[in-house]
Amino acid sequence: MDIKINKRTIKIAGIVAVGIVAIFVLQLLLTSGRNNSEVNGVNSTNTQSSGNVDKIQVVHFHATQQCWSCITVGEYAEKTIKEKFPEEYASGKIEYLNINGELSENSAIVKKYGASGSSLFVNIIRDGKDNISEDVQVWRLVSNEQSFINYFEGTLKGYLK
Repeated sequence: MDIKINKRTIKIAGIVAVGIVAIFVLQLLLTSGRNNSEVNGVNSTNTQSSGNVDKIQVVHFHATQQCWSCITVGEYAEKTIKEKFPEEYASGKIEYLNINGELSENSAIVKKYGASGSSLFVNIIRDGKDNISEDVQVWRLVSNEQSFINYFEGTLKGYLK
């Protein structure tokens, strides 16, 4: 059986691939600019400051239809929390939320975090105040589970200090 692929098919596949990469890069550029600014009146720069942590919320925002990397970021984040911080997870000190940002009932939390598209946010709650930051590094580690877990475990330990 011969499979023939003509030049037009290759050209269309190339255009589609470039479009997908462009969308991913644009999303990274748009979300990375929020990391060091105030989002909806919530401090997003004070996550590493000293003081007792009341609670840590790890929030994975996603669309109804998810790609492999979007699903995997959520799975690895949840796995890291449950396996590396079982006491904190059981007590509610670390909380994992998996939020479909396309559903209208989640609009308030999407607005609070300033989420757009698939993203992973960490909210360090100190003295009842939110300190929200988006973790974009996880996307660079999604293809290596152990690297992801090591990185995210270290990140959360840093917040708990």
